Amino acid sequence: MKTISHPWWYNLKYLLVGLILGAVFVKGEIISWFRVQEMFRLQSFHMYGVIGTAVLVGITSVWLIKKFKIKTIHGEAISFQPKKFSKGQVIGGIVFGSGWAMTGACPGPLFVQIGTGAIVVGVVLLSAVSGTWVYGYFREKLPH
Repeated sequence: MKTISHPWWYNLKYLLVGLILGAVFVKGEIISWFRVQEMFRLQSFHMYGVIGTAVLVGITSVWLIKKFKIKTIHGEAISFQPKKFSKGQVIGGIVFGSGWAMTGACPGPLFVQIGTGAIVVGVVLLSAVSGTWVYGYFREKLPH
């Protein structure tokens, strides 16, 4: 597979998208601990609506990319690899969901929460990074 190298400033587009997404997270209350707790207590549809909308957008996007063979803005082909199901995904999902329920923070919005001044979320970020490192270290020994 050919790898294309781009100048450093090509990455500024990711910064712009991240800033826009962060603003959407704040305005949509996706970073709200209260909203996350409502979801896990089955008291509100708000977060389920947000997640459901994201799933529908993802499904539609993948379908369009495959149907029209859409390429990246640099002309690179986009390919999707099938994923094999394993019991480790269920275990990981339970661990992930438990952490999300306890902290009220999903990994994506962590940075937005910190950006809004919730510095205590730095502990959650460090925990997420540590968990990722532990997973990488023990990955070969985990159930497949």
